[in-house]
Amino acid sequence: MLDRDGFRPNVGIVLLNQKNQVFWGKRIRTHSWQFPQGGIDRGETPEQAMFRELHEEVGLHPEHVSIVARTRDWLRYEVPDRYVRRDARGHYKGQKQIWFLLQLVGHDWDLNLRATDHPEFDAWRWNDYWVPLDAVVEFKRGVYEMALTELARYLPRNESRNRFLRHGGGRHRDPDSGFDRLQPNIMELPPGASFEPDPGTNLPPHHE
Repeated sequence: MLDRDGFRPNVGIVLLNQKNQVFWGKRIRTHSWQFPQGGIDRGETPEQAMFRELHEEVGLHPEHVSIVARTRDWLRYEVPDRYVRRDARGHYKGQKQIWFLLQLVGHDWDLNLRATDHPEFDAWRWNDYWVPLDAVVEFKRGVYEMALTELARYLPRNESRNRFLRHGGGRHRDPDSGFDRLQPNIMELPPGASFEPDPGTNLPPHHE
């Protein structure tokens, strides 16, 4: 389902834990990391699509999360022609997305990457809110930064964030975005989470 400009309606999901870290998934059989996202089916509202994708991609149900905020308008990115199926070129341009900020009210063990027969991710981790954009495929980076910036004002107050500074790591200023980022050597993972020590930028086989 494309709009008149060739963009497919889509939802993106920023899922927070109690430390204001975000769920970061590794696309199956690749080294590309991203937030959960997926298309809006005909007849669905963005919120309905979000809950469907939340279950299909990470195994969570509505009772496991609370909605904190959503972006006001569509955020768009174009997909380069070389990543578009040949039969769709000339019609499909990319995605227009509504992003949701969710708070996990369940537990880490509620997450299930095998909730369907067609998993999107084969590993996951909790990451600092300002995710390392160089681990995101290049044409999505602008939308990620816009979504995180707009939703950041709604982050729940979290007094425990300063504890990261006691682990020998620190923040540094990203010269491109101006945002403070946590140094990667202070990454903490919950029990059972998978860790990819050097997430790269290899592209997934397809982009929803």
